[in-house]
Amino acid sequence: MTSVAQPPAHPAELTVVEVPVSDPLVEPLLRELGDEYSARYGGDAHGEMARYPDEEFTAPYGGVLLLLLEHGEPVAGGAFRRCDATTAELKRIWTHSAHRRRGLARRVVAELEREAGIRGYRRVYLTTGPRQPEARGLYLATGYTPLFDTEADPESIGPLPFEKHLTAEAPEGKAAEL
Repeated sequence: MTSVAQPPAHPAELTVVEVPVSDPLVEPLLRELGDEYSARYGGDAHGEMARYPDEEFTAPYGGVLLLLLEHGEPVAGGAFRRCDATTAELKRIWTHSAHRRRGLARRVVAELEREAGIRGYRRVYLTTGPRQPEARGLYLATGYTPLFDTEADPESIGPLPFEKHLTAEAPEGKAAEL
């Protein structure tokens, strides 16, 4: 049996939109993400998805849910919420199962970081589950610092915390660490 690889996404084909959690475009993200969490961890992960009220993902403090659309359909997305005055927490990073291995999660993370920086956050925090090696690899590859022993068995740690300090553009166009 041969498998057909998905063609790479071209930037012109993708649109970033900011929508509230209540937007119908968000429903496939939350449904598939909850199903995946349930498959990996058992139980009803959809309950975990409802742990944070929608208002926490709303401006001015909470992150706006960002979706990458291809031909009007959501293919990847995520959100952030306020942890404190300088820290945003990334949540619900997702790529539709039919669109993985195309760099979309990297783009979502970059867009969320950019938006968090615009809103004045200087640090991003996130956690991922111990049974999500793809997410762990993504965060390490995109410059996040693990706040746990990377040599330990992830199952013995529980949620794996990461952080990243955001940079701001200097007047000359050079990035300056804040």
